[in-house]
Amino acid sequence: MTGTAASIAQQDQEIPDIVAGLRATFDTGATRPAAWRRRQLRGLRSFLTNHTRAIEEALYDDLRKGRTESHLTEIGGVLAEIDHALRHLERWMKPRRATVPMNMKPATARIHPEPLGVCLIIAPWNYPLTLTLNPLVGALSAGNAAVVKPSELAPATSALIAGLLPRYVEAVAVVEGAVEETTLLLEQRFDHIFYTGNGTVGRIVAAAAARNLTPTTLELGGKSPVFIDETADMAVTARRLAWGKFTNAGQTCVAPDYVLVTPAARDSLLSALPGTIREMFGPNPRTSSDYGRIVNDRHFQRLTRLLAEGKPLAGGPSDAAERYIAPTVLTDVPHGAAVMTEEIFGPILPVLTVRDVHEAIDFINARDKPLSLYAFTRDRAARRALLEKTSSGGIVYNAPMIHLGVPNLPFGGVGESGMGAYHGKTSFDAFSHRKPVLSKPTRPDTLRLIYAPHTSRSFAFIAKAVARTHPILGKER
Repeated sequence: MTGTAASIAQQDQEIPDIVAGLRATFDTGATRPAAWRRRQLRGLRSFLTNHTRAIEEALYDDLRKGRTESHLTEIGGVLAEIDHALRHLERWMKPRRATVPMNMKPATARIHPEPLGVCLIIAPWNYPLTLTLNPLVGALSAGNAAVVKPSELAPATSALIAGLLPRYVEAVAVVEGAVEETTLLLEQRFDHIFYTGNGTVGRIVAAAAARNLTPTTLELGGKSPVFIDETADMAVTARRLAWGKFTNAGQTCVAPDYVLVTPAARDSLLSALPGTIREMFGPNPRTSSDYGRIVNDRHFQRLTRLLAEGKPLAGGPSDAAERYIAPTVLTDVPHGAAVMTEEIFGPILPVLTVRDVHEAIDFINARDKPLSLYAFTRDRAARRALLEKTSSGGIVYNAPMIHLGVPNLPFGGVGESGMGAYHGKTSFDAFSHRKPVLSKPTRPDTLRLIYAPHTSRSFAFIAKAVARTHPILGKER
């Protein structure tokens, strides 16, 4: 399919012209009908199914992702998001009735969702397919035009998206490039900016958006903690913890960042983890088809510095030529070490001991609000304390990361871990304006008592009408 989609991978058009062209397309109203939105979603689905092998190869080239992991964490997630949107699109688009207070009747009210306009999606490198296309599902289902900026740090996936996606969707431009292109994009006026990445760049995006009063969704990261106590099933806990931490070589925004374990659970956890890692990746994870690599030399060097900040219980070896770092578990880590103050974003798991859930809560609350919080415990009181006494983007009991696969759960951060949310209908809402619509007949003219000139009769009517919400005025009769 071809249409108003465009790729400027060869820079054959200027970015301002691309944005202006998309705005002209949006202004025609072409993107508003449900049929257009469904066609784009189906086109996006065809892009994924028609080029599955090429996508697998690009993800392997960029991050050494295995085929199964690519389907589990990239291709399959986007397909599920598309199918969910197609199933529910008509209901999402339908105006919702709103209640009118008695003193405003007769009247009808509804909330009418409408597209925002031209949106910018800036994607990261760690999940370069799903974190580019999942927000696009929301933008297209809501009836918007969009500019998509894939990450230059995943060049194979970026080139694939730029070269193939425009054949399948309309009113979408793909802009490749690095800082220069992103800076130029941020100088344009958009109606919404969706950014996934780190807080440093997130602040730059927010500042640029503020110049045009553009709303933003910022999907950031941070240090997602794990609490484990002696009531947990330790064999299952170790498997799920290792899977969540070492998928994509730990380069996941919601990966477990560090563990807080009670003394009674510590030994059994530390006994289980090395064997679990061997079961998943073999005695030499370097040779496993299921274990990835670090994205570039800069991140590899950053991570190798963190390896020295504790005692390796498992893992530790690294190879700069391959950008390989073994799945590593660290103990005896100082609380002030860099591995405990920086987001790790790699295959290094520090394990710290805390007295109980209350000390864990104090530890978590002394730091920035995490994107996700995980707890492996059967203790209902501990679960309730973590839920009520901490703040995080989301909380999951007895498993890491799987909340991303539930389309009816909004996904997003709070504070330093981000603002706004998406997935499922939340994505549709993120890229929509919920416009209030009120209709009041002219006969009978029930507003006549509030017109000037005001009399004691009109004052009495107004005072009675607003007494519940304005008690002071209600008493002055």
